[in-house]
Amino acid sequence: MVAISGVIYTARDMAHKKLCELIDVGKELPIKLAGQVIYFVGPTPARKGRVIGAAGPTTSARMDAFSPKLIAAGLKGMIGKGYRNEAVRAALAKYGAVHFSTIGGAGALLSKYISSSEVVAYEELGTEAIRKLEVVEFPAIVVYDAQGSSVYEQGTK
Repeated sequence: MVAISGVIYTARDMAHKKLCELIDVGKELPIKLAGQVIYFVGPTPARKGRVIGAAGPTTSARMDAFSPKLIAAGLKGMIGKGYRNEAVRAALAKYGAVHFSTIGGAGALLSKYISSSEVVAYEELGTEAIRKLEVVEFPAIVVYDAQGSSVYEQGTK
């Protein structure tokens, strides 16, 4: 278990697709991926007095087609829920990145660990826009580590 503090970025399916398209044509990305963490989330609108609405994780497998390319471009961590495919796991091990899982169904609770939220790219995507979040002790579990190990497999054994 870990408690993540600092800057992380949000991105879901459409933002991942746009990032990979830019990588494919050699164009500059709207955010620097090197050393960063992306949270697979499409938060709801913020209530009055809050910086963000409910912010629960999206199913990670939806990003499997894009993740190896983003990891190769320098991404060091991802936060979501559920399993990742073999290509993602191989990229994690090859490039020394990790995949975290956090509590599905607890978006309102998780939003309390987010102290700021700012759209930084793809505003036209609405909830799927890329946001820069500042998080304080955001709860997560390392489910796939940088050596290719899986807590899912270890737990089963």
